[in-house]
Amino acid sequence: MEVRRTAPVKLAVSDEQRDALHETRDQFLWCANRASEQCWNKYDRDECITNKRTAQNALYDELREETDLTANLVIGAIYRAVEAVKGCVERWKKRQRVSQPEFTSWFIDYDKRSSTIHRNEASLSTHSGRVECPFVLPSDSPTPYERYVLNEDYELRTSTVHYDNVTGEFSLHITTRRFDSDEDADGSTDTEHQNRTVLGIDLGVNSLAVASTGTFWQGDDYDHWVREFEKRRAKMQQRGGQDAHRAMARLGKRERAWRKQYLHTTANEIVTEAVENDCSTIVFEELDGIRERLPFAEWHHVWAFRRLYEYVVYKAPERGVSVEQIETAYTSQRCSKCGFTHEDNRDGEHFCCQKCEYAVNADYNAAKNIGLRYARKQYHSLRSRQKSGSGDAPVNVRINRGTMTDDGPRPIAGD
Repeated sequence: MEVRRTAPVKLAVSDEQRDALHETRDQFLWCANRASEQCWNKYDRDECITNKRTAQNALYDELREETDLTANLVIGAIYRAVEAVKGCVERWKKRQRVSQPEFTSWFIDYDKRSSTIHRNEASLSTHSGRVECPFVLPSDSPTPYERYVLNEDYELRTSTVHYDNVTGEFSLHITTRRFDSDEDADGSTDTEHQNRTVLGIDLGVNSLAVASTGTFWQGDDYDHWVREFEKRRAKMQQRGGQDAHRAMARLGKRERAWRKQYLHTTANEIVTEAVENDCSTIVFEELDGIRERLPFAEWHHVWAFRRLYEYVVYKAPERGVSVEQIETAYTSQRCSKCGFTHEDNRDGEHFCCQKCEYAVNADYNAAKNIGLRYARKQYHSLRSRQKSGSGDAPVNVRINRGTMTDDGPRPIAGD
């Protein structure tokens, strides 16, 4: 199993280095936006360039001639644009609204050649040569830098320089990778040949997340503080002036930090829920098109859903749990007990099967269906492999009173 970790490290940057990094960022984004323009075709998605080598062959010479960037930085900008276009094409195929990717935020992508990570500093390529930036590490130990970058079990991958407009600070986000030692020669792990149990997760408007075990992560507190931040921001906007502008910038930074911490905590609890219930996989509903599926969800809910999923994907592998997504059509209308599907089964937060009269919270019912759909998908896949000689075991769904298979609930010890 592949585990990736990103360690953010603050950089000590002189005035001369600051100017060099700002100019490098401007040229890097110019290259990325130029590549995005070249790869994008708003009339025909099949004409969009989504192959990195094709884009590089078409643009590399031109961008190298028109900028002062090194070869690796130019290629990094092209690749960033191609990945963004590829993501838009995938959403386009699902009939979602998309537009040409545009890069405006402050970042520079570095690979192993354009950046060199030393123990106490980083050597970074710029438009005017290399700059050596010392690390500013906190006193608390171990830091993420010590746990991952200095850990020989982790392999250094790429890094990205970011700049905070509020604090004026630069930081280097270093990505590392580790492979678990229990991986077999064929790429499979031991857990694939044992009984596997999944934890289904449903995302909703009233509840931030609901697990198939019946655990709810309510969104009331999250909503309350989002509204509080919005009220404070509105008052500052009414005052106007430079002081109000600076106060709003500080408030925005506190709000981002609060949101991040809140979702990190929820992600940790979801992963712990899976571990404590002996689940090998956490299954989320597919996030593409979630705004259309949940028309009453506020913008901050949709943002929270995606970020929560990203945090769980980041945290789960280190505790031996994989994370998947599954298509969720009719999971809110299907009875997780008898399988009867009808639009009248669900009425807001309440679910009552019109056939077997099973009544339960609608989000909890959907969470069980998400887990069950993934289990069925894996079951059919395993059946195909068994015909060719593989002997994998079935997949179960963890619920609040045991596990559930296609045949219904099966109690566990202590039930």
